[in-house]
Amino acid sequence: MVPYDESVPPTRRRRTLLATTALAAVCLSAAGCGAGDVGAGAPARPGPGGDAAASPSARPSDPPSKSAPAPERTSPSPTRSTPPAGGNSGPLSGKTVVIDPGHNPDNHLHTREINRQVDIGTTHKECDTTGTSTDAGYAEARFTLDVSHRLRTLLRAQGAKVVLTYDGDRPYGPCVDERARIGNQARADAVVSVHADGSAVGNRGFHVILPGPVRSGAADTTKIVDPSRDLGTRIAGLFVRATGSAPSNYIGGNTGLDVRKDLGGLNLSTVPKVFIECGNMRDPKDAALLTSSGWRQKAAQGIADGISSYLNG
Repeated sequence: MVPYDESVPPTRRRRTLLATTALAAVCLSAAGCGAGDVGAGAPARPGPGGDAAASPSARPSDPPSKSAPAPERTSPSPTRSTPPAGGNSGPLSGKTVVIDPGHNPDNHLHTREINRQVDIGTTHKECDTTGTSTDAGYAEARFTLDVSHRLRTLLRAQGAKVVLTYDGDRPYGPCVDERARIGNQARADAVVSVHADGSAVGNRGFHVILPGPVRSGAADTTKIVDPSRDLGTRIAGLFVRATGSAPSNYIGGNTGLDVRKDLGGLNLSTVPKVFIECGNMRDPKDAALLTSSGWRQKAAQGIADGISSYLNG
């Protein structure tokens, strides 16, 4: 359960508690929820590289980086996704949602560019990373873009204006600071960064990453911590219902929620934002789900339901 927090306004606390209770109720009926099916030994924690939540050993091998210093330039400007002509109507009319597909399928061809350090407020980190993949080679970046396209369709059908941080239209990136900036400049009502994890075999399930309280340099999450928790809790509960997947058995204490202060995409956001790790690509059982078109549609539906619940209050 999410701990009681006196700093959360009463109205927001009640909404978050209801969503958390719903997650717990659905969790009890979900097969395998909370089951200790972690393999022997200490669970593998995602590595620190960039905004990827995959351990470095789980990532595909990158081409060797050149010794020359990284160029001091930003990655190409993103193409923003706009609503269909004719205007919007529906329960999310007037709302703006930014979807951030994690990584880029061609990042591994641009190691010099994505290894460039960017300021995330608390420290400097890589512009981006390659992400992980299944053992059969299905890349996280292809998974995230597919789910993001499905999610865009679902949200547009409800009248939302949808912006993608990139749409397969650039050779690498965007960098983690630019991803945050796109959401900020759009004045998004909600931002969701879509990912899949790269942990050890036996580590299964999804988790939603929430921003922790950070106030350092360019980072100040003071105003977004509470609404982001509400958004993330609702997504977690409705993701269980839509997919039948259990919350992570290796991160978050079976709540499906994890708080982090080391991700530039969260630290630099000024609007409510969360990450979702939809499953573990390095576990064969989770990989079978992540590579299923039908399951990816369910994943998109669960995320869309959570966003809609949050925006509709």
